[in-house]
Amino acid sequence: MSNKKLRIVPLGGLGEVGKNMMVYEYGQNILIVDTGLMFPENDMLGIDYIIPDFRYLEDKADLVRGIVITHGHEDHTGAIAHVVERFNAPIYATPLTRGLLEAKLARSGSSSKARLNTIQPGDTIWVGPFQVEFFHVCHSIPDGVGLGITTPAGLVIHTGDYKFDHTPVDEWPTDYAKLAELSNRGVLALLADSTNADRPGWTPSEKVIDGAFRDVFRNATGRIIVASFASLISRMQQVGNAALEHRRQMAFVGASMVENAKIARKLGYLDLPDDLVISLEQALKLDPSKVVLMSTGTQGEPTSIIGRLSMGTNQQFDLQEGDTVVLSSHPIPGNEESVYRTINRLFRRGATVIYEGIAPVHVSGHASQEEMKLLLHLVKPRFFIPIHGELRHLHQHASLARQVGLAEENIAVIENGHVIEFEDNQMRIGERVPGGYVFVDGAGVGDIGVTEVREREALARDGFVLVNLSLDETSRRLRDDPEIITRGFIQNRTSDDIIDGAHKVIQEAVRNGNGNLQEDLQEALRSYLFNRTRRRPMVFVTLSRS
Repeated sequence: MSNKKLRIVPLGGLGEVGKNMMVYEYGQNILIVDTGLMFPENDMLGIDYIIPDFRYLEDKADLVRGIVITHGHEDHTGAIAHVVERFNAPIYATPLTRGLLEAKLARSGSSSKARLNTIQPGDTIWVGPFQVEFFHVCHSIPDGVGLGITTPAGLVIHTGDYKFDHTPVDEWPTDYAKLAELSNRGVLALLADSTNADRPGWTPSEKVIDGAFRDVFRNATGRIIVASFASLISRMQQVGNAALEHRRQMAFVGASMVENAKIARKLGYLDLPDDLVISLEQALKLDPSKVVLMSTGTQGEPTSIIGRLSMGTNQQFDLQEGDTVVLSSHPIPGNEESVYRTINRLFRRGATVIYEGIAPVHVSGHASQEEMKLLLHLVKPRFFIPIHGELRHLHQHASLARQVGLAEENIAVIENGHVIEFEDNQMRIGERVPGGYVFVDGAGVGDIGVTEVREREALARDGFVLVNLSLDETSRRLRDDPEIITRGFIQNRTSDDIIDGAHKVIQEAVRNGNGNLQEDLQEALRSYLFNRTRRRPMVFVTLSRS
């Protein structure tokens, strides 16, 4: 066996839900698996999305032999345009995943730089020294694959997102036979999805949703508006089936939903009759009882269709009496508050709202605890690394592994940037490399950091106070009264007394100042304003001398 080490470097997805990206490195060769994004948390004001930190690969771009994408969800594909800009390597994806990647790259203007290759479950490719075997896995989007990666150090199984659904919508269950065959060869390490590690039992089949949709369609008297992720093709099929059964016509709403449905229909992953699908303009002219609209906006995003409908700001159409809104999703961790606020607004505007808490209109695409145990028994890995989840999910998945017999020393719970090394059938944790957040804000990538985000949070929480001073250079006295401007701090009608006090603080600081007057003034004002209001606005002082 070669004395070279297999290095596994997580750059995203370990310690968070989203921005999944894993690096496999052997000698002078690198394989990248997935290039996902993460949606910003509530306190990340102004941030559009977050991508993995690629700094570890900056001086290794020439060593990247290939990029494999396991499926078409944003948390596995969303950073592809940024990756293509950095690394000139072939990209491998199944047909539907490739179609979604092509659309994403076209929107970003990066299509010409991408070297896309189509693979099928059951295919085997070589990426440098890595032999990659693709096997089908069930998830909440068709065409998902897991990977059997044979390296000179041993066989690694990388599941991607998976569940063991025996009755999937596309009638294509996870390839148990391939998992068993890989197991028989001897598996060095298993890297498996941990998203639902804290959910006992088994994840329900997608089929349970069919009955819930029948109930919704049977009872709705007006329009039905179903909100889902734009990449959830199986949900589009289920809504389409229900529409056919109840003699409604179906329209997709929102650019991403329309585009993804078009791609899925073209590639044969969405089987909807031509006379079932109509445009939004046509749908709005029909009797409301004959229409179902499918849109995005399940996570309470204020700019989404559902978000705008909840606030009455949607331009193409508004909610009307008799509308039923179905949120066919589960809130992403951190989005719960936004989702429930949106639900309340929809109720307030007169809609009937059906969501996961009151009807089975959504099931997870991820394995629950019993499926995770089954996978561990089926694969029988020597070492286990839980991936895809917050730290609490990773630790719970590790606990499940211990329950089924894996030794504590053979389980590695790590976060982004922690390197795992395999050599001579042994595992060790290596050095720490960058693995944090890269914020994308408008056209800027990485030019906003944690400091700036925290400053935005402080501004949003307590506002700011700006003081403009003109100082006589000779006498060191104020030439004019200080100009004090506040935003988001206090209302004008209650501020006179506080502002008068601030004037006195400024005058005293100017009289007694003998150091850095600007810094002294800012500190004095912060202290004064906190003592008066128990708030901490950001304080800025501009000083001109003449």
